[in-house]
Amino acid sequence: MAVTDEAIEKIKGMIVSGALRPGDRLPKESELAADLGLSRNSLREAVRALSLIRILDVRQGDGTYVTSLDPQLLLEALSFVVDFHRDDTVLEFLAVRRILEPAATAMAALRISEQQLDALDAQLDKLGAEPSVEELVAGDLEFHRGIVQSAGNSVLCSLLDGLSGPTTRARIWRGLTQEDAVTGTLREHRAILAALRDRDAEAARSWATVHIASVEQWLRSTL
Repeated sequence: MAVTDEAIEKIKGMIVSGALRPGDRLPKESELAADLGLSRNSLREAVRALSLIRILDVRQGDGTYVTSLDPQLLLEALSFVVDFHRDDTVLEFLAVRRILEPAATAMAALRISEQQLDALDAQLDKLGAEPSVEELVAGDLEFHRGIVQSAGNSVLCSLLDGLSGPTTRARIWRGLTQEDAVTGTLREHRAILAALRDRDAEAARSWATVHIASVEQWLRSTL
């Protein structure tokens, strides 16, 4: 394992230093192993590990390339790891969302276009006044993703996208068991959208905080 770690660090060093740039093809395995002072087996293991976290792209019959290193691509690994969360950590994921998502919503208030606002409005109209819990949760994910995307920070967007998965089941559970959860969620969505239309960053931040905290508070009371 230590030898593989060394190989990973050496390839990482080449990328960080600029010797290998996004989209570059790695030298042939035998040449790269010799240049780095590695065995071909340890190099192969390192390449396999780095491809799993989207640093390298192994193309059969063509070679191995450095990926675009786009934040959204790299943070796919976060989504994979997050899927292994335990139920007792859902509150921790919600706490992180409560820190990040209101900040993203406040940013969006200053950047979101009228066209994007109209698209969010249309999403809410499409749900109607009495959606099923499953439809509401799916719409909730789409609504917040649209807002965060309009904030203009791809790293923040990817982080929140990865963190939303563990809270999905909690939101469905709440919708099935808490009276007025559906209508309350729709009301909060409308309040967030109104603050965005007013370009009121602090109101948008506050409503986003209330929205996430309501799920968190309910979950704390039921655990």
